[in-house]
Amino acid sequence: MAPPVPSESPWFRRFHPRPDARTALVCLPHAGGSANAYFSLSQRLPADIEVLAVQYPGRQNRLREPCLGSAQELARGAFGDLGPELAGRPFAVLGHSMGAAVAFELTRLLEREGREAPAALFVSGRRAPSIPSDRGVRLRDDEGIVAEMRSLGGTDVGILDEPELLSLVLPSIRADYAVAETYDPGPDAFVRCDVVGLAGDRDPHVPSDDAAAWRDHTTGAFDLRFFPGGHFFLTDHEAEIAALVTETLRAPARRAGDARR
Repeated sequence: MAPPVPSESPWFRRFHPRPDARTALVCLPHAGGSANAYFSLSQRLPADIEVLAVQYPGRQNRLREPCLGSAQELARGAFGDLGPELAGRPFAVLGHSMGAAVAFELTRLLEREGREAPAALFVSGRRAPSIPSDRGVRLRDDEGIVAEMRSLGGTDVGILDEPELLSLVLPSIRADYAVAETYDPGPDAFVRCDVVGLAGDRDPHVPSDDAAAWRDHTTGAFDLRFFPGGHFFLTDHEAEIAALVTETLRAPARRAGDARR
């Protein structure tokens, strides 16, 4: 994996810089994840889409920073530095699992306070905000959290089997589970942009009805796509998801181009 090009903001990493890209995709990682979770998707997307992968505090190059305690705090941190990274381009937001909650809060902020709002929000592997998702994983001992990570997949087994590496990542994993399990969107939890739900048809933690309930959290259009697989179905269906993102982002880019002519 090539090192990302440094950004002026610690919140964003570019693995495949595309300064001439007409559109952008802002990606929010899952609990215990890092910006690296979107390296492959960034590589796969076409040259007219640049991925801005969010790096939460408390991991990798931000290891010495304290983890934040809520989806709202994480969204606020990314929101504060996002404007210059977008440079006025049309964009969409995508988040997986805990990242879907952060992506939802970031979209709410962008619509309420930002200069530009996303064309679409992709929410993957997460129940709708109105449905509690507290399984108490954050309260387990270290072995219990590791067992949970193994059962879900999506985490490098080499890290889970290496005590020194595990000791570095466990604090951020536990903190992220606290964010995911105590998430409360409050009243009027909706966005105005179109929402696309993505879900695995064998995900034990996201029943189909709970994924479909995202339709109640947007005044825009809603679409729900199921893929074969469990919680980390994205890995096996990345090509299809990249195509969906590309189709979604090219539509507003074409409209913007037509408006300028």
